[in-house]
Amino acid sequence: MPRGDGRLSHDLDPQRPGPQDACGVFGVWAPGEEVANLTYFGLYALQHRGQEAAGIAVSDGSGVVVYKDLGLVAQVFDEPTLASLRGHLAIGHARYSTTGASNWENAQPTIRSTTSGTTIALAHNGNLVNTTDLEKEVAERGLIADGSTNDTSLVTMLLASRPDLSVEAAALEVLPQLRGAFSFVFMDESTLYAARDPHGVRPLVLGRLERGWVVASETAALDIVGASVVREVEPGELIAIDENGLRSTRFAVPEPKGCLFEYVYIARPDATIAGRNIHAARVQIGRQLAKEHPVEADLVIPVPESGTPAAIGYAEESGITYGAGLMKNPYVGRTFIQPSQTLRQLGVRLKLNPLRENVRGKRLVVVDDSIVRGNTQRAIVRMLREAGALEVHVRISSPPVSWPCFYGIDFATRAELLANGLDNDGIRRSIGADTLGYVSLPGLIAATEQPKSRLCRACFDGEYPIELPAGNLIGKHVLEGVGRRVANSALETPPTNGSSVATPGGVTANRP
Repeated sequence: MPRGDGRLSHDLDPQRPGPQDACGVFGVWAPGEEVANLTYFGLYALQHRGQEAAGIAVSDGSGVVVYKDLGLVAQVFDEPTLASLRGHLAIGHARYSTTGASNWENAQPTIRSTTSGTTIALAHNGNLVNTTDLEKEVAERGLIADGSTNDTSLVTMLLASRPDLSVEAAALEVLPQLRGAFSFVFMDESTLYAARDPHGVRPLVLGRLERGWVVASETAALDIVGASVVREVEPGELIAIDENGLRSTRFAVPEPKGCLFEYVYIARPDATIAGRNIHAARVQIGRQLAKEHPVEADLVIPVPESGTPAAIGYAEESGITYGAGLMKNPYVGRTFIQPSQTLRQLGVRLKLNPLRENVRGKRLVVVDDSIVRGNTQRAIVRMLREAGALEVHVRISSPPVSWPCFYGIDFATRAELLANGLDNDGIRRSIGADTLGYVSLPGLIAATEQPKSRLCRACFDGEYPIELPAGNLIGKHVLEGVGRRVANSALETPPTNGSSVATPGGVTANRP
């Protein structure tokens, strides 16, 4: 049976993707608990952050085992698989690729053994911008790659290349060398570690179980496993958890620059970031939209699901009735089977369908989270007009996305971003709306209840808080481009399942 290609997302056409999510990470240290099951449910809560691959690493104190494969969490793991993953600590990962192609080799957690016999497994949310520098150090140290081409595997190799140091001490050497966004969970045979880059671009939270500790990308993953929220992992902080308790070390001076787009789209509505509930923030964004871009209309409808909270806020502030105008098929895109060209031509209709009785003869305010290329909004406007809408007024709960992200969100290139080449009226004409209004950047920032200075706004204003490398030494496929793949790797057949164990000397062996 042919393997899936890993293209699991909310998009119907892989050639026309919208903004893709950052990854989700989860870690647990809990002797006496079924840590693989806890990690499974934690990843299930974080599935929205990445749908290409999933993996779990566990340790029983004597060795680390990783099981990973392409697909959704529920496709990769079943009860027999989880039952075989026994131990007292575990980490997990739900992947959307931001560095490295979507293939089995790049699925996470990555795993590597030191020459002294310690095994390290690591999962990463974010994206590093000095990947080529790290790749050079790996080469200088004479380390042999395992066929993967992502920044996560480079970090794992560098951690494992210091066998004379403890993993904690190695991390304190390696982490300050990294540039970019990273929220790591990693482990050896006995200890769970978590680290966040000095800017805290991607979220990471610490939770407490009755008999252990949990770290996760979002508070919703703590809720699902019954963990109480303790606090966020601080920017520039390394946490270690073992039988002696929890230890915290600063490896860098914090300079907080949390991702503003988390508030718009990425994080779950029931998550809390920097003390701010995401649903409440999005409702407030909608209220601000109504103040900045009022219009006479009969019905406010969201583009489900990401536009729903802002649409509620817009309706509350404007006094216009809130209602449903589009129904979403939640299962579209959740399969390895790619749509044929005939089905692809149907576009957004496979995912959304209008409620004709609700929209016919109405002046509509349609609230969505963002416009990247404009394909989705263009199709929605056309579909609503065909269903009988008299007017379609589009309102967007973020400013125009004019710049690409290099810190863990896979936007289009700048040349493909609709807002980069057109003004507001040009975009309105392009998508076919009667009017178009974006929330202002100050209005969006105010809704987060965070000061502007603590937020990364690069995709909206082009001000990148972490310096980017010169030239073209950046991008999703930068490591494929350096031509450092193992000879004939393209001809090799991937393993028939996703399980692997680390063997001494840093070699990963496939487990039958």
